[in-house]
Amino acid sequence: MTPLLVEVEVDGVMRRLSVDRQENGCVVLLDERTIPVDIYEPMPGVLSLVIGGRSYRCVRSAMMDEETIAVGARQYRVAVTDRRSLRGQRKRPGAGNGALQIKASMPGRVARVLVTQGDTVRAHQGVVVIEAMKMQNELKAPREGRVKELRVAAGDKVASGQVLAVIE
Repeated sequence: MTPLLVEVEVDGVMRRLSVDRQENGCVVLLDERTIPVDIYEPMPGVLSLVIGGRSYRCVRSAMMDEETIAVGARQYRVAVTDRRSLRGQRKRPGAGNGALQIKASMPGRVARVLVTQGDTVRAHQGVVVIEAMKMQNELKAPREGRVKELRVAAGDKVASGQVLAVIE
């Protein structure tokens, strides 16, 4: 069987991933590092991984145009590019020109605003920090640009999918 080859962006860092299913599990090649993994999917969107004798529960969730994977108590923003798929052939969010909205990935409270209106931001620079369930998640600019609008302030309560800032 041909290995699955994808590019995965995890919290702004691009990684190359190859998954080769074998009789006794899978072999994952992550950035040229070989990792034997047992993978089990008990239900859609949930993976149980056993790596080096240690078990990890991974839960995938998709909200609006953003995907996250929770591994234990940590949550990671991910974007998977599979060159074979039609979705992988389209432009990725943030790749083009024009206004881009940064939205709350979950309901919570704005802990900090890291930019001001008119600021120039770099790709993957922090823009707003949301606190939910005693965890803080930094929302980052997916590309370089200028902060056109800032719609929240520290202490504001936000809903999932609410627009926090606009980058152009």
